[in-house]
Amino acid sequence: MTPEEAAELRSRRYNATVVYLQKVHSDLLVMRVKPDFPRPPHQAGQYCTLGLGYWEPRVEGCQAEDLKPDELNKVVRRAYSISCSVEAEPGTLYDPAASDWLEFYIVLVRENSDGRVPALTPRLFALKEGDRVQLGEKVAGHYTLAPVQPGDNVVLLSTGTGEAPHNYMLWSLLSRGHTGKILSACCVRYGRDLGYSATHQRLMGRYPNYKYLGLTTREAGATKKVYIQDLIAHGELEEHLGAPLDPKMTHVFLCGNPKMIGVPTRDKATGAVTYPQPPGVIELLEARGFQADVSATKFKGTIHFEEYW
Repeated sequence: MTPEEAAELRSRRYNATVVYLQKVHSDLLVMRVKPDFPRPPHQAGQYCTLGLGYWEPRVEGCQAEDLKPDELNKVVRRAYSISCSVEAEPGTLYDPAASDWLEFYIVLVRENSDGRVPALTPRLFALKEGDRVQLGEKVAGHYTLAPVQPGDNVVLLSTGTGEAPHNYMLWSLLSRGHTGKILSACCVRYGRDLGYSATHQRLMGRYPNYKYLGLTTREAGATKKVYIQDLIAHGELEEHLGAPLDPKMTHVFLCGNPKMIGVPTRDKATGAVTYPQPPGVIELLEARGFQADVSATKFKGTIHFEEYW
């Protein structure tokens, strides 16, 4: 494909501009995208799509890609939860009225174990500020703070970039003066993968009802691996929250690795519930009186979840 043909495709297929791009490290980035159209109305926790053409370059060190000629002019899209840096600058909460972009928190997928070649993230990581992308014109999703009442305790549990919607939820809670306790925990392999850690440290200093936990599983020198399930099983999560995990006044939000979440299967005829093993957070909390949302029946409980792959 010639540069002229690629430029024509970008002009015709793209509708947004990258206005900010920060690489936390080589495989993790925070990106803000400004649409050509009015920013879609949305709630914290929702998602929209990002897209790039197969004709765009990819960063090095990713699984080899073999495209057919008729695939080159197509656009690959994926849904991403909208993130939020919570602060506009240190000490000042983000003001959506003063911005016209959407923020995304993205990890580079270099290869897939099932043989599928990663198409989008190797191209997203080749972008620069000022580059053009395709942004979905509709924001959607039911993973929101809608069930939370002002005095409820809110527990946000995530793995990796599953923290993205929780950061936006945290901003929403803090900006409206939420009075209940708020705890956010994110489990990653290494400390460098906690891209918003410095922000959370500042927020804890300003909001006495907020606590952030950054957990690692492969950090050199760490005395032990720490998983979210372990915190619940051993009672440490309640200690950090400063209150019992009481389903009558606590909402738990789960986003990220399906193994951490542990969504059960439910037999439609008998109502029997089968949990995946090893136990995920849903099984641990339902044993303590919590109830997870059930999308098939539109039942809303006190455990809300969004699986990231």
